[in-house]
Amino acid sequence: MQDIARRAGVTKAAVSFALNGRPGVSEPTRRRILAIADELGWQPSSAARALSDGRSGSFGLVIDRPARTLGLEPFFMQLISGIQAELARDTTPLLLAMAEDQAAEIALYRGWWARRLVDGVFVVDLQVTDARVPVLEDLGMPAVVLGAPLGTGSLPAVWSDDAAAVATVVRHLAGLGHRRIARVAGPGHLRHTAIRTTAFERITGGLGIDGRTLEADYSGERGAAATVELLSAEPAARPTAILYDNDVMALSGLTAARGLGLAVPADLSLVAWEDSALCELVAPSLTALHRDICGYGAQAARRLREAAGGAAVPDVEDPPSSLTLRGSTGPAPDAGGRAFR
Repeated sequence: MQDIARRAGVTKAAVSFALNGRPGVSEPTRRRILAIADELGWQPSSAARALSDGRSGSFGLVIDRPARTLGLEPFFMQLISGIQAELARDTTPLLLAMAEDQAAEIALYRGWWARRLVDGVFVVDLQVTDARVPVLEDLGMPAVVLGAPLGTGSLPAVWSDDAAAVATVVRHLAGLGHRRIARVAGPGHLRHTAIRTTAFERITGGLGIDGRTLEADYSGERGAAATVELLSAEPAARPTAILYDNDVMALSGLTAARGLGLAVPADLSLVAWEDSALCELVAPSLTALHRDICGYGAQAARRLREAAGGAAVPDVEDPPSSLTLRGSTGPAPDAGGRAFR
């Protein structure tokens, strides 16, 4: 600030006013100061800012999933891309960390907030019984939940309707004649898994469809194992269609079905949750539930910026998922005259 003041021929106070966008200097003087600051490569000090107004100028995201799973799943890469794209509009950094469990995640929140390393956090993968929400409320730490506004306390949520997405898939498959539909789910302790499972049971039951859910962990290995288990049943009990809770498990399910000698979609229809480029890189390409995940992340970033600024932020529902039809779905084999081998 002394260097800028000396070059501009003004006081340090004038430099402070100009750099912080506060009144107290004329517009020509402000422009001159900002030009000199840019020329000298000046950047605001997050430590100094935190001392002066308690804000760090950054946001945090902690992900409690195995790193190997995270690296393979396009969803989180798209989500982070959307968050970062929005934060880049005002050069707000994103502090990203991995945690081995909720206790470790909560410890990170406490440490970040005590040191004012972040102005707020994104909360993902809300659990049916989630310890993070009351801790964040007690800390007074601004936070936005990415998920349904159930068990979120006073924290605002950005969410999409998982139950409606399940209904879209089941009704489409039922319209193709499928009467035995299975689902390979994510971990059962996650709130969105529970919502999907409840919706799946309700909708299949209401349509008189034989529905079965097997829990997995979003990995290709567990997706393949669940597929083999489902297809190892007696022919009359085998599903003719399977919905997977992510694209990675759907891809492994396709490979597993082929390994059992089944043709897709002649013998078995497959649907992936969360459309991605992976769904189009296989043959047949995968029918998938599609939504704008980057836009979802950007929406959450806008809401967290508002919450960190002290605004009251309401829950925001994202546009519903749509079903992108590709080559992995077709008429049920028993409806089309072709029997399971």
